[in-house]
Amino acid sequence: MIGILLITHGTLGEALIQCACHVLNKRPAGMMQLGVSSQDDPLDLLPTARQLLGLADMGKGVLVLTDIYGASPANLASKLLQPGRVEAIAGVNLPMVLRVLTYRDRDMDTLIARAVSGGCDGVVHMN
Repeated sequence: MIGILLITHGTLGEALIQCACHVLNKRPAGMMQLGVSSQDDPLDLLPTARQLLGLADMGKGVLVLTDIYGASPANLASKLLQPGRVEAIAGVNLPMVLRVLTYRDRDMDTLIARAVSGGCDGVVHMN
C-alpha cells in the first residue's frame, strides 16, 4: 500500500484527514500530515517532513499531497521527491483524498492518475 503525506497550510491537512475519517469511519493507516504556518521557515521543517515521510511509507512509496503549487508547503514537498518512490500532487481537496485512499493499493502511476482525476471530478458547478 502506498503511504500518504499531506503538507498543507495550517490545519488543512488534519481537517482533510478528519473528513476522510468521517466518511470511512476510521483513520487510514500510513497517512500523515504536516501543517506549515506563516511563521515557519519551510527549510526548518524539512527534517520533520522527512521523518513523517518515513512513517507514512509502508514499503511501496509515498504520495505527497499539498495545497497550492508554488507556495511554501508545495516547495517543501518538492524537496522530498524521488521519482517513482516519492511523488507529489498540488491542489489537494477532499475528493482527491478519498480517491487516493481508494486506489492506494495500486501502483504509483495509477494512483497519481486517479488522484488527479478525483480532484478534478470533485469540482462541479451546482445549478
